[in-house]
Amino acid sequence: MNYLISILGLIVVLALAWVASNNRKGIKIRPIIQMLVIQVILTFLLLNTKFGLILIKGIAAGFEKLLEFANEGINFVFGGLANEGQAPFFLSALLPIVFISVLIGILQHIKVLPFIMKWIGWVISKVNGMGKLESYNGVASAIVGQSEVFITVKKQLGHLSPQRLYTLSASAMSTVSMSIVGAYMTMIEPRYVVTAIVINLFGGFIIASIINPYTVTEEEDLLVIQTEKQSFFEMLGEYILDGFKVVIIVAAMLLGFVALMAGINTLFDMIFGISFQQIIGYVFAPFAILMGIPVSESVTAGGIMATKLVTNEFVAMLSLNELASGLSERSIGILSVFLVSFANFSSIGIISGAVKGLHEKQGNVVARMGLKLLYGATLVSVLSAVIVSFIL
Repeated sequence: MNYLISILGLIVVLALAWVASNNRKGIKIRPIIQMLVIQVILTFLLLNTKFGLILIKGIAAGFEKLLEFANEGINFVFGGLANEGQAPFFLSALLPIVFISVLIGILQHIKVLPFIMKWIGWVISKVNGMGKLESYNGVASAIVGQSEVFITVKKQLGHLSPQRLYTLSASAMSTVSMSIVGAYMTMIEPRYVVTAIVINLFGGFIIASIINPYTVTEEEDLLVIQTEKQSFFEMLGEYILDGFKVVIIVAAMLLGFVALMAGINTLFDMIFGISFQQIIGYVFAPFAILMGIPVSESVTAGGIMATKLVTNEFVAMLSLNELASGLSERSIGILSVFLVSFANFSSIGIISGAVKGLHEKQGNVVARMGLKLLYGATLVSVLSAVIVSFIL
C-alpha cells in the first residue's frame, strides 16, 4: 500500500510541475527519468545499506568534531552564560555557524571548493541535460549558500535568459548552505539531512526541467567562476563576520516567528477553538498523505509543512521536535527530508536581493517570478520526501 501511495505522490508532483510548465513540448523525458532513478538509488544507499550508514556516521562525526571546535570559541566568549547542563539553542546550534563559515572561506581561498564544485557540476551536466553553469550552480548553492553562489557567477548574470535565471534561482532555493548543516544535525537525524542535500540537488533539476525547459547551445554553455583577490586574513575576517551575520539573522527570525506563531495560535484557539497551525495543517494534509504519511498523522504533518513554508525550516524543525511523540518513525523521516531546504517566502526576497545587488535588471526579473520559484522549490521538497517514502 505504501508503494502505491508513493507512486501516486510521484505522479502528482510531476503533474503539478507539468501544469506550471512554460514549454511542455520542450520537456526532455530521458534526463528526468535518469535523475529519478539516481535519486532512488542514492536514497537507498544512504538509508538502507552499511555503506550509507558508515558514510553518514562519518559525516555526522565530522560535523560533531567541528561543533566541538566551535564550542571552544563559544565557551571562551559566552562561558557561564548558561547554567550547567543547559544547551541554549543560540549557543549550541547557531553560533557554530561562525566557525563552519570560516572553514568554507579557507577552502574557497585555497581553491579547493571551486575545483570540487566545478568538476562535480561538469559530471552532473552530463546527466541532467542542462548547461555547465546550471549544474555548477546547483552544487555550489549546496556549499556556499543561496545568496553567495551568485557572486561566483556574477560575470555571466547579465547575459542569462529568464529561463536560465529561473533554473539558477530555483536550485539555490531548493538546497541549503553547508554552513548551517551542523545546526540542522542538532535538530534532526543527520542521515536525513545528508540524504535531503543529495537528492534535492537532482530534484531541483528535475522540477526546473519540467516547469522551465530550454536548450543551451554550445556557444552559451560557458562557465566563468568569479573569485575575489584577497589576502588570507582579509578573507578570514570577512567570513567570520558573514557567519556571525547569518547567526544574528536566523536568531532574529526565530525569535520573531516563534513568538508570532505562539500568539496567532493562542488567538485562533480563543476565537475558533482550534489553533492556526491545525487549520493550515488541514490544508497541507493531502500533500502529507501523498508523501507517504499516514492519514491519522497527516494534519499534524501538514501543519509542520505549512510552518516551514510561511516561516522557515528552523521554526518547522523546532515544531517537529515538539510534535514528534505523536508521529511514527517513518513520518519523522519523511518530514525531516521535506524540511531540509530554503523553500519559503523569505527566500524570495533573499535571492532576488542577492541578484539585484549584482545586476539590478536581472534582480527585477527574479523578483517577478518569485512565486513561481517558491512553487518549484516546494515541489522539489515534496518530491524528495516522496522518493524517501519508497525506501523508509
